[in-house]
Amino acid sequence: MNRVQAAARTLGIDVTPLEIRRAEDIAPAFDAPMAQVGALYVVSDAVITANRTRVITLALGARLPTISTIRDYVQAGAFMSYGPNYVDLFRRTADLVDKVLHGTKPEDIPVEQPTRFDLAINLTTAKALGLTIPESFLTRADEVIE
Repeated sequence: MNRVQAAARTLGIDVTPLEIRRAEDIAPAFDAPMAQVGALYVVSDAVITANRTRVITLALGARLPTISTIRDYVQAGAFMSYGPNYVDLFRRTADLVDKVLHGTKPEDIPVEQPTRFDLAINLTTAKALGLTIPESFLTRADEVIE
């Protein structure tokens, strides 16, 4: 979360963290006054992933565009996602496992960062929230859900 707050600060954006440790914490997090909140950035963990539909539903009810790094959230109704292409990461992981199974020591394998990132936009959600998405942004998307 510190990286998100630091990046937001450089852009002049205020961040208000909502800590959700259990599924029971989700609804009360949305009970807080949302008048000053312009969007919801979802940092995924096991609790959030298991309850993503509930989070997205509450965010839509609060009229908050929801952004994540995981494309599945957009397919579930979130506004947009931008993050690593997980299929590519899994493929790279399989290559690394193959190397280890063929005798390469794990410590001899260099650490890699993702190289492919995907942008997904849910136009249905954007319209429901009254958002207009510039055509130049839509043409950059890897997936547009209508």
